[in-house]
Amino acid sequence: MHSPWLIGIDLGGTKIEVILLDQGRREHFRHRVPTPQGDYPAILATIQQLVRSAEQLAGYPGVPVGVGIPGSVSGVTGKVKNSNSLCLNGQNLPADLSSSLGRKVTVTNDADCLALSEAMDGAGRGEGVVFAAILGTGCGSGISVDGRLLSGPNGVAGEWGHNPLPWTPQHELDQRPCFCGQTGCNETFLSGTGLARTHQLLWNQVLTAPEIARAARAGDRQAGDTMETYLEHLARGLAGVINLLDPDVIVLGGGVSNLPELYHRLPERLPCYVFGGECSTPIRQAVHGDSSGVRGAAWLAAGSETGNGGSSCP
Repeated sequence: MHSPWLIGIDLGGTKIEVILLDQGRREHFRHRVPTPQGDYPAILATIQQLVRSAEQLAGYPGVPVGVGIPGSVSGVTGKVKNSNSLCLNGQNLPADLSSSLGRKVTVTNDADCLALSEAMDGAGRGEGVVFAAILGTGCGSGISVDGRLLSGPNGVAGEWGHNPLPWTPQHELDQRPCFCGQTGCNETFLSGTGLARTHQLLWNQVLTAPEIARAARAGDRQAGDTMETYLEHLARGLAGVINLLDPDVIVLGGGVSNLPELYHRLPERLPCYVFGGECSTPIRQAVHGDSSGVRGAAWLAAGSETGNGGSSCP
C-alpha cells in the first residue's frame, strides 16, 4: 500500500534529526537529539527510537524511511565509506537499519539530500543543474540535474569537499591535514572548522566560526582579515565547480551558509577565477535552512516506494 507518510533522518556528526512529512510535503513532526559519539550501536538505537516516535504520531505502520549521512554507501560492499563520522565507516548501515526497522531503508549522502530538497521546492526550484553545498562541521555537496540526483559508479559524484582547494600553494595545502588521508581538501578550508583553522593559522587564536564572524562585524581587524581570506578561499573553491560543471545555481546550506557576507560579497570575487573572467551564476542560501537535508531524506524515501531508489524528485 502506498504510504501517506514519509520519514526522513539526517544523521549528522553532532545531531540526528527526524522529520515526518505527508505526501503533500507538509511537515507534521520534527525533532533532533545529540549524536552518540563514536558508538555505532547507540546510533542505530537512536534512529530506531526517532522513527518509532514519528510513526506513532502518524498512526501508520511501516512508513518509508530515508537517511542522509556524512559519507556514501559503497556500491561494491554496501557499506559506508568516506564518512567524517568515523564509526560509520565499514558498517552496513542500510542493511542494519532495514533489519532493525523491518522495512527497506534508503541511505545516501547528506549533501545529496540537500540538493534533492532544494531542487524540488527550494532555492533551486525550476533550475536544470543545481549544485548544493553543505558548509558546516564538514563540507560536501550534491548535484541535481533536471530533478534527478547524480551518484556515479563510485558513489562519489559531488564529493567537492575532498578535492584540493584550487590555486593554493603546496605549503598552504600541507597545513591542512584531512581525515580522508589527504591534505588541503576543500573541507579543511571551507567548512566552519576550516574557517576556525584559518583564523588560528593567521593569528594563533582559537575562535569558532560564529565568533569570528561576530568579531568581524564588530570591527575587529584580525577577524575581518580572516573573513576576507575565507571569502577568497570560497570563491576559488566554487569557481572550480563552475569551471567544471557550470551549474544553473549554487545553493549553500550548513551553519556557515547563514553568514550574509557570502551572498553580498562572494559574487564579485568569482570572475577572478572563472574561466573567461565572467560569472553570472547565482549563489543562494538554502530555503529550508538546516532542515533541508532531512526533508530531502524524506523525499528519498518517497523514491524508494516508486522503485527509483530515491534518485529523483517525486
